[in-house]
Amino acid sequence: MKHRSTVHSPQLTARLLAGLLSLALLSGCNLGSKKSGWGGSGGNGGGFKPVVVGRDDLQITVLATGNVQPHNQLAIKPPISGRIEKLLIQEGDYVRKGQVLAQLSSTERATLLDAARAQGATALSHWEDLYTATPLLSPEYGQIVYLPTVPGQIVSQSDSIMTMSDHLIVNTQVDETDLAQIKMGQVATITLDAYPSEPIEGTVRRISYQSTLVNNVTTYEVDVWPTKVPSHMRSGMTANVVFNVSEKDNVLVVPSEAIQQRGDQATVLMAGSKPGDKPTPQPIQTGITDGKETEVISGLKEGDKILIKTFSAGAVAVSQTGSNPFMPNARPGGGGGGGNRGGGGGR
Repeated sequence: MKHRSTVHSPQLTARLLAGLLSLALLSGCNLGSKKSGWGGSGGNGGGFKPVVVGRDDLQITVLATGNVQPHNQLAIKPPISGRIEKLLIQEGDYVRKGQVLAQLSSTERATLLDAARAQGATALSHWEDLYTATPLLSPEYGQIVYLPTVPGQIVSQSDSIMTMSDHLIVNTQVDETDLAQIKMGQVATITLDAYPSEPIEGTVRRISYQSTLVNNVTTYEVDVWPTKVPSHMRSGMTANVVFNVSEKDNVLVVPSEAIQQRGDQATVLMAGSKPGDKPTPQPIQTGITDGKETEVISGLKEGDKILIKTFSAGAVAVSQTGSNPFMPNARPGGGGGGGNRGGGGGR
């Protein structure tokens, strides 16, 4: 039995494809013209999304990153060259001014004690009482944050045998565009990357006058002092700081995307009493905004229905090209292109 195949002429194939494309376009137009209340499509595949005006808490903040570091860091050096006999503190200890941190022997005393030690305990005790060690005193109140030395180590007067700091702070870099919102004494919240679930309260204690260029961005140093330094806070830790700029509770808000600016006047689209009613512009007075929501001072009341204009992908394509994206682009001159296809314009 032979198989039968049908071969269409090129003209018939082109007519079939054109017919299918026309049906698809007509179907798309019909779908785009249907309306379903406020969410229906309007014109070029767009529509409206209804929103009920309500109340919410707004908080305006500025976010910056920084590092934990001592406010003042002091390298402690021995008063004499010699040997460390005893260390009376440990790394992390808080010390007071004038407290004895270590005992040192000068080079001569260390040599004498080594010789006495070889003679026995009695001789060593005699010379230790007769030739006392030199104490190393704390110059300030603070915390020992670095202690790289051990008893028996030989040191010189130029060696730093320990480091102390007076207070741990967070040094941040704030973009110049946000600097106007940062004030002295402003409340901030510190979050350490190592302890994200344990926020620390702090206040702004310093805003630098000299800018710094970081990745081609002009920034200013802002120091934030923790109200209470937790025991787990360490120098060098990475921290995120949220500066509280403004805060309002239980205020009337609308989505920021619903607001249209006409000159100096902000407006929103009010929904009609019926789904088919045409939306009307409503002037409003706005307050603070966090980017997503904006405070409404006047012009609306709680429970009002406003509309947000939505756009489909087809509508955006039509608005950008000025034609239906499914149709071929017209050539310059318009009629010339049609003439070529019809055979009249090209002759």
